[in-house]
Amino acid sequence: MNFRIDPRLPLTGEVRRILAEEIGKAIAHLEMAREKPEQGVHKCRKRLKSVRALLRLVRFGDEPFCQTENECYKQVSALLAGPREATALIETVDRLANAFPEQTAGGGLDPVRDRLVMRQHELHSGAGLDAAINAAMAACREGLERVDRLSLPDQPEQAADILAEGARATLRRARKALDKAISRGEADDFHDLRKAAKTHSMHLSLLGRLWPTPIKGRRKEVDRLGEQLGELHDLFVMRALLDAEGEPLGPPDETKLLRKLLKRSEKSLSKACLAEASDLFGDSPKRSMRKLARKARNDLAAPHEEAKAA
Repeated sequence: MNFRIDPRLPLTGEVRRILAEEIGKAIAHLEMAREKPEQGVHKCRKRLKSVRALLRLVRFGDEPFCQTENECYKQVSALLAGPREATALIETVDRLANAFPEQTAGGGLDPVRDRLVMRQHELHSGAGLDAAINAAMAACREGLERVDRLSLPDQPEQAADILAEGARATLRRARKALDKAISRGEADDFHDLRKAAKTHSMHLSLLGRLWPTPIKGRRKEVDRLGEQLGELHDLFVMRALLDAEGEPLGPPDETKLLRKLLKRSEKSLSKACLAEASDLFGDSPKRSMRKLARKARNDLAAPHEEAKAA
């Protein structure tokens, strides 16, 4: 099976199936995280994002269930945020070194990287990670048992409207975050834009058989934007650590080069992200979702009509 809603089948059953598969995979990745924390934690958090994206897509069909479960998996993901961030910051230093080889050839970023590696080791080898994995696993297993409580309308017209409204809500979030990023340019604005872009990408996958326009190219563009916004987020997190009390990344003489490269990277990456996001999310969400609703009604209705004819 796959991460895609089959229009030939009842919506409730399809969503339950996908939720169960994604939560099951998250649990498996948590098991992996005991031996391979870098890979396991990252993969688990990706599955949890998929679960939350699906809940957002259908939340207007069963708001109490979807809101409660979304909050549950948000908290589970937060349990694992520290270990994942520790790895992401090392990757950020490595990207800066690759992007500015001449400036970093003398090992100017090495002291910072060494501190980040030590920080990662402490987070991954301590009892805290094991406790977080246990808590996350318990929450996911409980969530897996609740999947059958989800109840959505399965009539084609109602199902189509639920999917269209869920997709439109995410596009509205993206448009709002984009407007704020353009006008204010704060780290939180870009982070909100990233989350909306990631959710929209997953909605494209889920609605691959229902989306009214060519989907492959758009999905590729949205994924590229999501990656760029992720790199930008890591730069913002790194800058916040630089400014944190206690100088966790080292004294000013050891972080001077890092601060300079962060500033240059933030400026160019912010500009690129805004340009791509404007192209992707500049259209009216309402107009786009009218097309989706019409196509979804037709596609979802087809199996019902065939069954009646038989």
